Amino acid sequence: MSLRIVRLANFVTPVSGGLRTALHHLGAGYLAAGHRPVLVVPGPQHRDEETDQGRVITLPGRRVPGMGGYRVLLDRPALADLLSVLRPDRLEVSDRTTLRWTGGWAGRHGVPAAMVSHESLDGVLRAWGLGESAARRTADRLNRGTARDYSAVICTTAWAAAEFHRIGARNVVRAPLGVDLERCHPRQRNAAARNHYARPGEVLLVLCSRLSTEKRPERALDAVAELRRRGVPAVLVVAGEGPLRARMEARVRAERLPVRLVGHIGSADALAALLASADAVLAPGPIETFGLAALEALACGTPVVVSASSALPQIVGDAGQTAADTGPGFADAVQRLLAGTESDRRHRARARAEQYGWDRAVAGFLAAHRIPQHVQGVMA
Repeated sequence: MSLRIVRLANFVTPVSGGLRTALHHLGAGYLAAGHRPVLVVPGPQHRDEETDQGRVITLPGRRVPGMGGYRVLLDRPALADLLSVLRPDRLEVSDRTTLRWTGGWAGRHGVPAAMVSHESLDGVLRAWGLGESAARRTADRLNRGTARDYSAVICTTAWAAAEFHRIGARNVVRAPLGVDLERCHPRQRNAAARNHYARPGEVLLVLCSRLSTEKRPERALDAVAELRRRGVPAVLVVAGEGPLRARMEARVRAERLPVRLVGHIGSADALAALLASADAVLAPGPIETFGLAALEALACGTPVVVSASSALPQIVGDAGQTAADTGPGFADAVQRLLAGTESDRRHRARARAEQYGWDRAVAGFLAAHRIPQHVQGVMA
Protein backbone atom coordinates (compact mmCIF):
# COMPACT_ATOMS: atom_id res chain seq x y z
CA MET A 1 0.00 0.00 0.00
CA SER A 2 1.40 3.35 -1.09
CA LEU A 3 0.42 6.52 0.77
CA ARG A 4 0.55 10.08 -0.52
CA ILE A 5 2.45 12.07 2.11
CA VAL A 6 2.04 15.78 1.38
CA ARG A 7 4.62 17.98 3.08
CA LEU A 8 4.30 21.74 3.47
CA ALA A 9 7.22 24.02 4.32
CA ASN A 10 8.07 27.70 4.34
CA PHE A 11 11.46 29.41 4.68
CA VAL A 12 13.15 27.14 2.13
CA THR A 13 15.51 28.52 -0.52
CA PRO A 14 18.29 27.05 -2.70
CA VAL A 15 20.84 28.40 -0.19
CA SER A 16 19.02 27.53 3.04
CA GLY A 17 20.54 24.83 5.18
CA GLY A 18 19.16 22.37 7.72
CA LEU A 19 15.46 22.43 6.85
CA ARG A 20 16.11 22.00 3.13
CA THR A 21 18.48 19.10 3.87
CA ALA A 22 15.99 17.41 6.19
CA LEU A 23 13.11 17.78 3.72
CA HIS A 24 15.21 16.27 0.93
CA HIS A 25 16.37 13.22 2.87
CA LEU A 26 12.97 12.51 4.42
CA GLY A 27 11.30 12.78 1.02
CA ALA A 28 13.86 10.46 -0.56
CA GLY A 29 13.34 8.03 2.31
CA TYR A 30 9.55 8.08 1.94
CA LEU A 31 9.95 7.47 -1.79
CA ALA A 32 12.32 4.56 -1.18
CA ALA A 33 9.80 3.09 1.26
CA GLY A 34 7.25 2.90 -1.55
CA HIS A 35 5.20 6.02 -0.74
CA ARG A 36 4.34 9.08 -2.86
CA PRO A 37 5.79 12.16 -1.17
CA VAL A 38 4.78 15.60 -2.40
CA LEU A 39 6.61 18.68 -1.12
CA VAL A 40 4.97 22.11 -1.42
CA VAL A 41 7.21 25.14 -0.90
CA PRO A 42 7.13 28.86 -1.80
CA GLY A 43 9.17 30.38 -4.59
CA PRO A 44 9.18 33.24 -7.09
CA GLN A 45 6.96 31.36 -9.57
CA HIS A 46 4.95 28.18 -10.02
CA ARG A 47 6.82 24.94 -10.73
CA ASP A 48 5.87 21.27 -10.60
CA GLU A 49 8.59 18.65 -11.02
CA GLU A 50 9.53 15.08 -10.20
CA THR A 51 12.78 14.80 -8.23
CA ASP A 52 14.76 12.24 -6.23
CA GLN A 53 12.72 13.25 -3.16
CA GLY A 54 9.42 12.84 -4.97
CA ARG A 55 7.16 15.48 -6.48
CA VAL A 56 8.04 19.08 -5.60
CA ILE A 57 5.48 21.83 -6.21
CA THR A 58 6.54 25.46 -5.90
CA LEU A 59 3.80 28.02 -5.38
CA PRO A 60 4.34 31.78 -5.68
CA GLY A 61 5.20 33.02 -2.21
CA ARG A 62 5.67 36.43 -0.70
CA ARG A 63 9.24 37.47 0.15
CA VAL A 64 9.76 38.23 3.84
CA PRO A 65 11.53 41.60 4.29
CA GLY A 66 14.90 41.46 6.03
CA MET A 67 15.22 37.66 5.98
CA GLY A 68 17.67 37.16 3.14
CA GLY A 69 15.30 35.91 0.44
CA TYR A 70 12.96 33.66 2.44
CA ARG A 71 9.41 33.37 1.14
CA VAL A 72 6.16 32.18 2.72
CA LEU A 73 2.91 30.72 1.44
CA LEU A 74 0.27 33.28 2.42
CA ASP A 75 -2.44 32.52 -0.18
CA ARG A 76 -4.61 30.21 1.93
CA PRO A 77 -7.34 29.63 -0.68
CA ALA A 78 -4.77 28.61 -3.31
CA LEU A 79 -3.02 26.22 -0.94
CA ALA A 80 -6.30 24.78 0.30
CA ASP A 81 -7.41 24.19 -3.30
CA LEU A 82 -4.12 22.43 -4.04
CA LEU A 83 -4.50 20.21 -0.98
CA SER A 84 -8.00 19.26 -2.11
CA VAL A 85 -6.60 18.27 -5.51
CA LEU A 86 -3.67 16.34 -4.02
CA ARG A 87 -5.91 14.45 -1.56
CA PRO A 88 -3.17 13.57 0.93
CA ASP A 89 -3.26 10.40 3.00
CA ARG A 90 -0.95 12.12 5.49
CA LEU A 91 -0.05 15.78 5.96
CA GLU A 92 3.33 16.88 7.35
CA VAL A 93 3.86 20.57 8.11
CA SER A 94 7.19 22.27 8.75
CA ASP A 95 6.15 25.78 9.75
CA ARG A 96 4.69 26.47 13.17
CA THR A 97 3.61 30.02 12.34
CA THR A 98 1.94 30.89 9.03
CA LEU A 99 0.95 27.30 8.14
CA ARG A 100 -0.63 26.36 11.48
CA TRP A 101 -4.08 26.72 9.92
CA THR A 102 -3.52 23.59 7.82
CA GLY A 103 -4.11 21.45 10.92
CA GLY A 104 -7.71 22.62 10.90
CA TRP A 105 -8.00 21.85 7.19
CA ALA A 106 -6.70 18.34 7.80
CA GLY A 107 -9.15 17.77 10.64
CA ARG A 108 -12.11 18.84 8.52
CA HIS A 109 -11.03 16.48 5.73
CA GLY A 110 -10.18 13.49 7.90
CA VAL A 111 -6.47 13.58 7.11
CA PRO A 112 -4.00 12.63 9.87
CA ALA A 113 -1.59 15.57 10.16
CA ALA A 114 1.73 16.07 11.92
CA MET A 115 3.49 19.30 12.79
CA VAL A 116 7.29 19.05 12.85
CA SER A 117 8.90 21.17 15.56
CA HIS A 118 12.07 22.45 13.88
CA GLU A 119 12.53 25.29 16.36
CA SER A 120 11.77 26.39 19.89
CA LEU A 121 8.84 28.76 19.54
CA ASP A 122 9.45 30.67 22.76
CA GLY A 123 13.14 30.82 21.80
CA VAL A 124 12.28 32.36 18.43
CA LEU A 125 9.96 34.87 20.10
CA ARG A 126 12.73 35.86 22.52
CA ALA A 127 15.13 36.26 19.60
CA TRP A 128 12.60 38.61 18.02
CA GLY A 129 12.74 40.80 21.15
CA LEU A 130 9.85 39.53 23.27
CA GLY A 131 10.51 39.34 27.01
CA GLU A 132 10.93 35.90 28.57
CA SER A 133 7.55 35.75 30.34
CA ALA A 134 5.64 37.19 27.36
CA ALA A 135 7.43 34.81 24.98
CA ARG A 136 6.55 31.84 27.18
CA ARG A 137 2.87 32.83 27.45
CA THR A 138 2.59 33.41 23.71
CA ALA A 139 4.39 30.16 22.87
CA ASP A 140 2.21 28.17 25.27
CA ARG A 141 -0.97 29.58 23.73
CA LEU A 142 0.17 28.82 20.18
CA ASN A 143 1.49 25.39 21.12
CA ARG A 144 -1.82 24.43 22.74
CA GLY A 145 -3.51 25.24 19.43
CA THR A 146 -0.96 23.18 17.51
CA ALA A 147 -1.33 20.19 19.82
CA ARG A 148 -5.11 20.42 19.49
CA ASP A 149 -5.20 20.74 15.70
CA TYR A 150 -2.63 18.12 14.72
CA SER A 151 -2.69 14.37 15.19
CA ALA A 152 0.97 14.42 16.21
CA VAL A 153 3.69 16.89 17.05
CA ILE A 154 7.05 15.50 15.90
CA CYS A 155 10.01 16.66 17.99
CA THR A 156 13.56 15.72 17.09
CA THR A 157 14.98 15.95 20.63
CA ALA A 158 13.78 15.96 24.23
CA TRP A 159 14.83 19.62 24.32
CA ALA A 160 12.45 20.41 21.46
CA ALA A 161 9.64 18.45 23.13
CA ALA A 162 9.98 20.25 26.47
CA GLU A 163 7.79 23.24 25.54
CA PHE A 164 4.98 20.87 24.55
CA HIS A 165 5.35 18.71 27.64
CA ARG A 166 5.04 21.77 29.88
CA ILE A 167 1.53 22.44 28.49
CA GLY A 168 0.55 18.80 28.95
CA ALA A 169 0.39 17.85 25.25
CA ARG A 170 -0.21 14.11 24.89
CA ASN A 171 0.47 13.69 21.17
CA VAL A 172 4.20 14.49 21.14
CA VAL A 173 6.30 11.95 19.22
CA ARG A 174 10.10 11.84 19.27
CA ALA A 175 11.87 11.18 15.97
CA PRO A 176 15.47 12.21 15.25
CA LEU A 177 16.83 13.75 12.11
CA GLY A 178 19.91 12.24 10.47
CA VAL A 179 23.09 12.78 8.53
CA ASP A 180 24.48 11.48 5.25
CA LEU A 181 27.23 9.26 6.64
CA GLU A 182 28.65 8.50 3.20
CA ARG A 183 29.01 12.04 1.91
CA CYS A 184 30.00 13.46 5.30
CA HIS A 185 33.02 11.33 6.13
CA PRO A 186 36.52 11.83 7.58
CA ARG A 187 38.03 10.85 4.24
CA GLN A 188 36.86 14.24 2.91
CA ARG A 189 39.68 15.81 4.91
CA ASN A 190 42.48 17.00 2.67
CA ALA A 191 45.48 19.28 2.87
CA ALA A 192 44.43 21.48 -0.04
CA ALA A 193 41.13 22.43 1.61
CA ARG A 194 42.85 23.20 4.88
CA ASN A 195 45.74 25.13 3.36
CA HIS A 196 43.29 27.27 1.42
CA TYR A 197 42.07 28.80 4.69
CA ALA A 198 44.79 28.30 7.31
CA ARG A 199 48.56 28.47 7.46
CA PRO A 200 50.62 25.77 9.21
CA GLY A 201 50.24 26.02 12.97
CA GLU A 202 46.94 27.91 12.85
CA VAL A 203 43.75 26.59 14.43
CA LEU A 204 41.03 26.38 11.79
CA LEU A 205 37.52 27.04 13.09
CA VAL A 206 34.36 26.89 10.98
CA LEU A 207 30.90 28.35 11.45
CA CYS A 208 28.30 26.84 9.10
CA SER A 209 25.08 28.72 9.74
CA ARG A 210 22.44 31.05 8.44
CA LEU A 211 23.60 34.54 9.36
CA SER A 212 20.51 35.69 11.21
CA THR A 213 19.83 36.99 14.70
CA GLU A 214 18.43 33.81 16.21
CA LYS A 215 21.56 31.87 15.15
CA ARG A 216 23.90 34.28 17.01
CA PRO A 217 26.67 34.03 14.35
CA GLU A 218 28.49 37.07 15.73
CA ARG A 219 29.34 35.05 18.81
CA ALA A 220 31.79 33.13 16.62
CA LEU A 221 33.53 36.44 15.86
CA ASP A 222 33.65 37.16 19.60
CA ALA A 223 35.23 33.75 20.17
CA VAL A 224 37.98 34.09 17.58
CA ALA A 225 38.79 37.61 18.80
CA GLU A 226 39.11 36.27 22.36
CA LEU A 227 41.27 33.33 21.27
CA ARG A 228 43.63 35.66 19.42
CA ARG A 229 43.81 37.88 22.51
CA ARG A 230 44.89 34.80 24.47
CA GLY A 231 47.62 34.01 21.97
CA VAL A 232 45.81 31.14 20.22
CA PRO A 233 46.45 31.43 16.44
CA ALA A 234 42.81 30.82 15.51
CA VAL A 235 41.26 31.65 12.14
CA LEU A 236 37.59 31.38 11.27
CA VAL A 237 35.73 30.50 8.08
CA VAL A 238 32.04 31.47 7.99
CA ALA A 239 29.96 29.47 5.50
CA GLY A 240 26.44 30.78 5.07
CA GLU A 241 24.28 33.69 4.01
CA GLY A 242 21.79 35.86 5.82
CA PRO A 243 20.77 39.38 6.78
CA LEU A 244 23.68 39.83 9.22
CA ARG A 245 26.40 39.22 6.64
CA ALA A 246 27.09 42.89 5.82
CA ARG A 247 27.34 43.80 9.50
CA MET A 248 29.68 40.91 10.18
CA GLU A 249 31.89 41.83 7.21
CA ALA A 250 32.11 45.41 8.46
CA ARG A 251 33.19 44.23 11.90
CA VAL A 252 35.80 41.88 10.44
CA ARG A 253 37.30 44.77 8.50
CA ALA A 254 37.13 47.24 11.39
CA GLU A 255 38.75 44.87 13.91
CA ARG A 256 41.03 43.14 11.40
CA LEU A 257 39.79 39.76 12.52
CA PRO A 258 41.25 36.62 10.87
CA VAL A 259 37.85 35.70 9.48
CA ARG A 260 36.71 34.81 5.95
CA LEU A 261 33.03 34.96 5.08
CA VAL A 262 32.68 32.67 2.07
CA GLY A 263 28.89 32.70 1.70
CA HIS A 264 26.83 29.69 0.75
CA ILE A 265 28.90 26.71 -0.39
CA GLY A 266 26.80 25.07 -3.07
CA SER A 267 28.90 21.94 -3.50
CA ALA A 268 28.11 19.31 -0.87
CA ASP A 269 31.57 17.78 -1.31
CA ALA A 270 33.30 21.15 -0.92
CA LEU A 271 31.39 21.83 2.28
CA ALA A 272 32.21 18.37 3.62
CA ALA A 273 35.89 18.94 2.81
CA LEU A 274 35.85 22.22 4.74
CA LEU A 275 34.15 20.63 7.75
CA ALA A 276 36.46 17.61 7.70
CA SER A 277 39.58 19.77 7.47
CA ALA A 278 38.71 22.07 10.39
CA ASP A 279 40.00 21.63 13.94
CA ALA A 280 36.58 22.49 15.37
CA VAL A 281 33.17 23.69 14.24
CA LEU A 282 31.27 26.32 16.23
CA ALA A 283 27.50 26.11 16.76
CA PRO A 284 26.55 29.20 18.81
CA GLY A 285 22.79 29.18 18.15
CA PRO A 286 21.04 29.07 21.56
CA ILE A 287 17.68 27.80 20.28
CA GLU A 288 18.77 25.01 17.94
CA THR A 289 16.52 21.97 18.35
CA PHE A 290 18.78 19.52 16.49
CA GLY A 291 21.63 21.14 14.54
CA LEU A 292 22.18 19.35 11.23
CA ALA A 293 25.32 21.33 10.41
CA ALA A 294 26.84 20.27 13.72
CA LEU A 295 25.95 16.64 13.01
CA GLU A 296 27.50 16.87 9.54
CA ALA A 297 30.71 18.12 11.15
CA LEU A 298 30.73 15.17 13.54
CA ALA A 299 30.21 12.78 10.63
CA CYS A 300 33.26 14.36 8.99
CA GLY A 301 35.27 13.56 12.11
CA THR A 302 35.40 17.13 13.42
CA PRO A 303 34.31 17.95 16.99
CA VAL A 304 31.82 20.71 17.68
CA VAL A 305 31.55 23.45 20.31
CA VAL A 306 27.86 24.09 21.02
CA SER A 307 25.68 26.48 22.97
CA ALA A 308 24.77 25.23 26.43
CA SER A 309 21.28 26.72 25.95
CA SER A 310 20.40 24.62 22.90
CA ALA A 311 19.51 20.99 22.23
CA LEU A 312 22.95 20.33 20.80
CA PRO A 313 24.62 19.10 24.01
CA GLN A 314 22.19 16.13 23.78
CA ILE A 315 23.23 15.50 20.18
CA VAL A 316 26.98 16.03 20.53
CA GLY A 317 27.51 14.16 23.80
CA ASP A 318 31.20 13.50 24.43
CA ALA A 319 32.10 14.34 20.82
CA GLY A 320 32.45 18.05 21.53
CA GLN A 321 32.31 20.74 24.17
CA THR A 322 29.44 22.77 25.63
CA ALA A 323 30.01 26.51 25.92
CA ALA A 324 28.49 29.37 27.86
CA ASP A 325 26.71 31.80 25.54
CA THR A 326 29.53 34.35 25.34
CA GLY A 327 32.62 34.84 23.22
CA PRO A 328 34.94 33.97 26.12
CA GLY A 329 32.75 30.97 26.90
CA PHE A 330 33.22 29.62 23.39
CA ALA A 331 36.94 30.41 23.52
CA ASP A 332 37.21 28.41 26.76
CA ALA A 333 35.41 25.46 25.15
CA VAL A 334 37.66 25.53 22.08
CA GLN A 335 40.74 25.43 24.28
CA ARG A 336 39.33 22.52 26.32
CA LEU A 337 38.62 20.68 23.09
CA LEU A 338 42.08 21.21 21.65
CA ALA A 339 43.74 20.05 24.88
CA GLY A 340 42.86 16.45 23.98
CA THR A 341 44.55 14.34 21.33
CA GLU A 342 43.41 14.94 17.77
CA SER A 343 42.93 11.25 16.97
CA ASP A 344 40.71 10.76 20.01
CA ARG A 345 38.46 13.74 19.37
CA ARG A 346 38.04 12.85 15.69
CA HIS A 347 37.20 9.23 16.52
CA ARG A 348 34.61 10.35 19.09
CA ALA A 349 33.04 12.72 16.58
CA ARG A 350 32.56 10.11 13.87
CA ALA A 351 31.34 7.48 16.33
CA ARG A 352 28.70 9.86 17.65
CA ALA A 353 27.43 10.75 14.18
CA GLU A 354 27.08 7.09 13.23
CA GLN A 355 24.14 6.89 15.65
CA TYR A 356 22.15 9.21 13.36
CA GLY A 357 21.74 7.68 9.91
CA TRP A 358 18.87 8.91 7.76
CA ASP A 359 17.37 5.41 7.61
CA ARG A 360 16.65 5.65 11.34
CA ALA A 361 15.19 9.14 10.90
CA VAL A 362 12.87 8.08 8.07
CA ALA A 363 11.65 5.10 10.07
CA GLY A 364 10.98 7.39 13.04
CA PHE A 365 8.96 9.86 10.97
CA LEU A 366 6.92 7.11 9.33
CA ALA A 367 6.17 5.69 12.77
CA ALA A 368 5.13 9.17 13.95
CA HIS A 369 2.64 9.22 11.06
CA ARG A 370 1.28 5.92 12.40
CA ILE A 371 2.00 4.14 9.16
CA PRO A 372 1.90 0.40 9.97
CA GLN A 373 5.09 -1.58 9.49
CA HIS A 374 3.66 -3.61 6.62
CA VAL A 375 2.93 -0.33 4.75
CA GLN A 376 6.49 0.92 5.12
CA GLY A 377 7.76 -1.31 2.31
CA VAL A 378 11.53 -1.48 2.29
CA MET A 379 11.72 0.34 5.62
CA ALA A 380 9.93 -2.46 7.49
